Amino acid sequence: MPRQLTTRNGCASCEGRACEDSTAVGVKQAIARQIEREMKAQGITKTMMAEKMHTSRAALNRLLDTSDTGLTLTTLAGAASVLGRKLKIVLVKL
Repeated sequence: MPRQLTTRNGCASCEGRACEDSTAVGVKQAIARQIEREMKAQGITKTMMAEKMHTSRAALNRLLDTSDTGLTLTTLAGAASVLGRKLKIVLVKL
């Protein structure tokens, strides 16, 4: 079951932009872990995954890098598709 991440504006641990940055990193970490778990479950290596996504191994490493938040929805959707999954993004009330 995917982990849901939530945050609040003005939370005690961060303010404004810093809170958005920490949320982005948290979301990226959760997504990267889900992709890696699914790759492992299906016996797909990084090289195989990159080939199936029609991308480089370096690009896949950026996708799986939990601290690199600069990725596109197209890349995420492509990874999900290769794994037989759909990408689902939901806005939640704060």
